[in-house]
Amino acid sequence: MKVYVINEHPDWLSPLGRALDAIGVPWAEHFVDTGPLDVDSAAPAGVYFNRMSASSHTRGHHSSVDHARDLVGVLESQGRRVLNGTRAMLLEMSKVRQHAALRACGFDTPRTVAVYGGPEEILRVGEGLWRRTGGEWVEWAHAGAGFILKPNRGGKGAGVRLIRGGLDELRAVVGEPGFATSPDRVTLLQEYIVPAEPVITRVELVGGRFVYAIRSSTAGGFDLCPADGCGPCSTEARFALRRQFERDPIVARYERFAREQGVDVCGIEFIEDRAGRRYTYDINGTTNYNPAVEQEHGSGASAALAELLGRELAGAGWDGRQGRRAGVAAAGVV
Repeated sequence: MKVYVINEHPDWLSPLGRALDAIGVPWAEHFVDTGPLDVDSAAPAGVYFNRMSASSHTRGHHSSVDHARDLVGVLESQGRRVLNGTRAMLLEMSKVRQHAALRACGFDTPRTVAVYGGPEEILRVGEGLWRRTGGEWVEWAHAGAGFILKPNRGGKGAGVRLIRGGLDELRAVVGEPGFATSPDRVTLLQEYIVPAEPVITRVELVGGRFVYAIRSSTAGGFDLCPADGCGPCSTEARFALRRQFERDPIVARYERFAREQGVDVCGIEFIEDRAGRRYTYDINGTTNYNPAVEQEHGSGASAALAELLGRELAGAGWDGRQGRRAGVAAAGVV
């Protein structure tokens, strides 16, 4: 019996693998993209952790999301424990769903219009907004600052553009030969929040509980993936631990939201405007942890995640006697 990590990007597994090895929790990678799914066979006993990334298509893994979605459904139908299961995956793969869920729970979010279709439809909707608002993009709190154009499904900031120059700029952007739409052909036109500082805050939750918060600089663009392998820039320079944040009121709200939505592991991001109002705009279930932040924090989110998976495995019947920490033994299941 072991932990199976469903994923399509092995480079992101190393920190978790080391943390699991450190406490003696057996695990294996379950890579999904092309290939078979035997729907009729019983899945191996154990615990499954779904780390399918919404940006898998940017690495050429165009079948990964569909494969993982169906795999998770089969596992759940067989009674297997899946962390970040179907409900969490639906949120991960749709920023429209994220936006609706956050709004329903009372969080402030950027005003958003979802456009279904390609560049022509995006431009048509943009022109309609322009006409309706008399030359301003939107009648929102930050009207005149521009808006964000982003894929409904994606990650690492891929395809996210800030449009400030009106219709001419929008026409130029959607007319670019390399303009990429979301795999589901849904694009968000989203209010651009003018930040008090060029930073966002990301709150990391494991097992529905706060681990730490980080500040991420947006000065270099929208690629805010904190993992070492995400880009050529220095991730250490862009990410820093936000200390003494655990008592901030938004933490308890995020914890409750994650539990209610069935999200076991995630990073939730917000931005604060010049008036001090916070806008929550992203839920990342395939969250990566920055090594420098992990070291600064001490225990780290990777260790917390490994211990959570160990407890879940013990709860599924693993005796835990090979685990090197009492926290993952069967007697320590919480």
